[in-house]
Amino acid sequence: MSCRIAGLVLGLLIVAAGTASAGQDNDGGYFRNWFVRSDKAKEEQPHWMTPIVTVTPRLEQEVREDFLWQPRPNGRYLTNYGGQKGLELIPTENTEIIIGIPTYQMLRTPNMPFKEAGWADENLLLKYRFLAANEEHGNYILTGFLGMTLPSGSEEFTTKQIIYTPTVAAGKGWGTRREGFDVQSTVSASIPDGHEKTIGVPIVWNTALQLYGFKYLWPEVEFGYTHWIDGPATTKNKNQWTITPGLILGRFPIWDRVRAVVGLGYQVPITDFHIQEHTWILTVRFPF
Repeated sequence: MSCRIAGLVLGLLIVAAGTASAGQDNDGGYFRNWFVRSDKAKEEQPHWMTPIVTVTPRLEQEVREDFLWQPRPNGRYLTNYGGQKGLELIPTENTEIIIGIPTYQMLRTPNMPFKEAGWADENLLLKYRFLAANEEHGNYILTGFLGMTLPSGSEEFTTKQIIYTPTVAAGKGWGTRREGFDVQSTVSASIPDGHEKTIGVPIVWNTALQLYGFKYLWPEVEFGYTHWIDGPATTKNKNQWTITPGLILGRFPIWDRVRAVVGLGYQVPITDFHIQEHTWILTVRFPF
């Protein structure tokens, strides 16, 4: 919990530093021009909302925390505080880095006198934006990601392997900044640096459909498909589909350039084979 608070404080300190230097000349160095540069990067792309599940191809700058409540097969129940989210920054015009704030999890198993609890593995992500046009110039975006999960978690939750996750993400919108419709989609593979037969290699496709034009309301529905290469799921030759209706509220102004966003989604598996039951997902974000 203290690590997540530290991440939030760090994000707010960056905002404060940029605000303090606003109004000074633009030749004062890299950090003084941080918000000039990041605002330019955001202006060159569509202004859609980041979906609840699908990682947006847009470059975003925010502090984000997700919370999940997930029943699992055999009566187990997982509670996740953090969702492997954290501090998102735009250091250059076409890049974004995400530094995960450590995620805390609790797993309850029937007929056990205690809950398994501990930290999940650390998550890092680099985005590079290949193409982008805002609503006035085409309303589209194409981005590549490289994620890395480090085996830093508690014994109960770590994979004990570094996992690399290359991703291609794209989006297309129709309409103006004030109202319209957009589709955001990603395809990724999570590749461990060992023990693939035990961990598996999931190929994941997520797509979000969003309708906007209600100022602070962003209704959406997301679809997810997972196919496993290697790992326990492949012995059953099974794939998983999910659907996640959700509603996001924001961006509410709260202080200077800082905004607040909150969203709630309900993820439901729609295939007979699934590694989870219905899942509630709460997302809280502070874009800046």
